Amino acid sequence: MTTADERWQPARLFPITGIGGADEQERRGCSALLAVIQAVREFGRELTTRCGAPAGTIETFIELPFLKDKARFRPDGLIRVTRGQRAWVALVEVKAGHNDLSPEQVANYLDIAREQNFDAVITISHEVATTPGVHPVPVDKRKVRKVGLFHLSWSRIHTEALIQQTTHAVSDPDQAWLLSEFIRYIEDPKSGALDFDDMGPSWVSVRNAAAQQTLRANDKETLDVVTRFDQLLAFCGMELSRRLGVHVQQRLSRAERSDQANRLQTQAIELANAGQLSGSLQVPNAAVPVDILVDLRANRVDCTAVLGAPLAGRATTRINWLLRQLKDSPANLQVVATTARARDAGPSHALSALQNDPKLPVEHAQADIRSFTLTLSQTAGTKRGQGRGSFVGSVTSLVDRFYAEVIQYLKAWTPPAPKPKGDSGEEAGDTTAMTKRDGPPDADDSTTTGGTTTDLIPAGKAVAPWT
Repeated sequence: MTTADERWQPARLFPITGIGGADEQERRGCSALLAVIQAVREFGRELTTRCGAPAGTIETFIELPFLKDKARFRPDGLIRVTRGQRAWVALVEVKAGHNDLSPEQVANYLDIAREQNFDAVITISHEVATTPGVHPVPVDKRKVRKVGLFHLSWSRIHTEALIQQTTHAVSDPDQAWLLSEFIRYIEDPKSGALDFDDMGPSWVSVRNAAAQQTLRANDKETLDVVTRFDQLLAFCGMELSRRLGVHVQQRLSRAERSDQANRLQTQAIELANAGQLSGSLQVPNAAVPVDILVDLRANRVDCTAVLGAPLAGRATTRINWLLRQLKDSPANLQVVATTARARDAGPSHALSALQNDPKLPVEHAQADIRSFTLTLSQTAGTKRGQGRGSFVGSVTSLVDRFYAEVIQYLKAWTPPAPKPKGDSGEEAGDTTAMTKRDGPPDADDSTTTGGTTTDLIPAGKAVAPWT
């Protein structure tokens, strides 16, 4: 007798069988998403509050007809959040696959929302919004004076669902099962709920021009690639968020957040002049941010972190303090020790070399090491899409590996707590009595893998390891 798992398909709440094209993907994806937003309280509240809705009772609807200038329009959905006597209402437009949002369609829905006294328009597509309040498509600012415009990428929706699943944020077991079914649905390629996976049609020409030093910052193709890279950085943060169960964000200054256009133009100039793209991610409670640098001329991706050195102890003591934290890190991790008043960074050494000889970066016994720069590198992919040999895959995989094998083990140095005077027989005001707890262990009494002395900060992991 043939067993069930060989011939029978399990019944699914959100089936992917029978999907015949982008239109069907959009209808099913919108219906499934809105149903889960209404049914799973915590998930629905997380997404709707991101779009300006109050906390309240959520109702969702699909394919509502509207008239505008005698023309018929049918947005994919509508969300209504009721709190007391107040109702917040948003139109929803969904795109599946690689279909982009239409500026004209978004503008029409904003007009309809204003005429109906609705509060917002929410768009959903594969496109990634990298800056809060900035929509992926250009819209006349006059249209958003009375109506809010918000965007959720499928990547963001997927990330929020996985974070809630990982952290067990959904308290009701039936609702948690609904969320797991939705995750299973959008993770199937047939659903059309795609993650960021493409550097765009301009990628190959821009990559080649950057390598040949013929790229111009003001070319449309350059700005397109810079915009895609900005989205890639946001996606790298979402990839980490899914694995860690926390929200990893791009690290941006206030000026960069307030003026995305200027930030992208600055990146375009850097790409044209130096052939480089860069960005940074901040992981909650991590000791240092993750800095990402892509050098298209060298065809290399670097992930870097700068960790402050202890402010006490000899140079080799400070190096041993670092090495104890990196005992499980890759042997080819490059380490640069920077000293006070140094004009240039010191020489770079592989971690394996430092573990064999911790004195390598020490030019003299009195060297005042102030920080360590840690860098992990790999060859940049060349293909524009996902998969083997792709640029997107080379960046995301290195970021994941750098966090898992380096960043999660790092702890910032903190000075020891002051000791009360006279508790151990010292005369009041006597500052000569010191123990090894007052600073890093002496280099002669410790090893690179943790000796018998007391560490300044107990060796351990900042976040539980994952693979």
